[in-house]
Amino acid sequence: MNPVGYLETGVLYCDDNLSRLSEFPADCVDLIYLDPPFFSNRNYEVIWGDEAEMRSFEDRWEGGIEVYTGWMRERMMELHRVLRPTGTIYLHCDWHAGHYLKVMCDAIFGMRHFRNEIVWCYAGGGIPKRDFPRKHDTIFRYTKSADYFFEPIYRPYSEGTQQRGRTQVKGKYYDEGLRSQGTPINDWWTDVPKITSPTDSEKLGWPTQKSEALLERVILASSKPGDIVLDPFCGCGTTVAVAQRLKRQWIGIDISPTATGVMRERMMKLGIEPSVVGLPVTEADLRLLKPFEFQNWVIRRIMGTAAARKSGDMGIDGYSFFEHLPVQVKRSDRVGRNVVDNFETAIERDGKAKGYIIAFSFTKGAYEEAARVKATGRCQVVLVTVADLLDASEGLAPVAPSPHSPRRTPTPDLMQLLSGLQKKAEEKKADNWIITGPPKKGARPSAEELLETTHAPAVA
Repeated sequence: MNPVGYLETGVLYCDDNLSRLSEFPADCVDLIYLDPPFFSNRNYEVIWGDEAEMRSFEDRWEGGIEVYTGWMRERMMELHRVLRPTGTIYLHCDWHAGHYLKVMCDAIFGMRHFRNEIVWCYAGGGIPKRDFPRKHDTIFRYTKSADYFFEPIYRPYSEGTQQRGRTQVKGKYYDEGLRSQGTPINDWWTDVPKITSPTDSEKLGWPTQKSEALLERVILASSKPGDIVLDPFCGCGTTVAVAQRLKRQWIGIDISPTATGVMRERMMKLGIEPSVVGLPVTEADLRLLKPFEFQNWVIRRIMGTAAARKSGDMGIDGYSFFEHLPVQVKRSDRVGRNVVDNFETAIERDGKAKGYIIAFSFTKGAYEEAARVKATGRCQVVLVTVADLLDASEGLAPVAPSPHSPRRTPTPDLMQLLSGLQKKAEEKKADNWIITGPPKKGARPSAEELLETTHAPAVA
């Protein structure tokens, strides 16, 4: 893939950063901050803010440290290529792989271009019994050449220092330096907050979310207004949000559709309509998503809310927007009769009269079971294919946005969306009835019928 000769800013890319970076021209970015997945062999469950959206944030490298550093090396080489000769890069890591990454960066950028090992200190968390508490991250700062931009950052003098500075000796200030902006910031940062509290005003649910104060310090120190700031592991978008606020141009990349959607909403709350590239738009795109990314895509597509936990959800993955009806998402083809039967129980247990199952396709038996459930009069299971969801949402007429809404673009008429999907599902059930006849009220299939319908061709 050949690099292009220009660079568009104000863009959020939902893509593998290695692939996307290869399209950028050389020497085009002034500042890079990256906070990649740490080599910590953990899995994170993420609750996305008030909507309680959930996804799996994988941080597992089964091949060991060599695989991890090799994966990082490919990306750091591309980042070195796109960084301007006067630019700076900040690599955020922790004790698991920090020393390995330092050696790798020395080889790519050159030891002479290593500027700082910044130690970001914080409190909170557990206290081990047999070790000193690990309460810091490391940020390696490199430049591409000896000619780079840097703006010193100062912290205000303490009250005691200011008081001493006001003391006069023989009519003069004893320390003329106190007339400057303050004390220069060192390479150990204890004054920058870490987001730990669930009630923190900045918290969006990202497990490794960094505070805006941290990114503000980085951006102010190593860029000027109008410069281009890049974050290739953008997560929930703190870097691009702060860059926008500080009047820098910006580019964000993240492989997660969920994260990209959250970033887009975050920027829209700042009054910015970002260009978003790479979000899944076709059925083929959606088939490539991991299960929880797919689940989140579906829930976001209907503007619903996800279940609060991925385990113990009793067969309910989320709820529809207006009526708060149960939704179950299956990243599967030929979803069968037993899934419908089990979801019927989940709907009734939740005290609702209707629910939706969304999947790539369903068996003939699934449609028959949905018809039987409706015939009982207790509840209704609506079967929705991904293709129908894509078609229905594409054809929706927008509604006028509320003047109090942070959104700058209209949102679809969600009631129209779900009504249209239910109508399509009813038509498919009717097609099955022409062949098989309506099921008897309250009748349950025999074992032979179950086996037959499980292997029947899926209804298109």
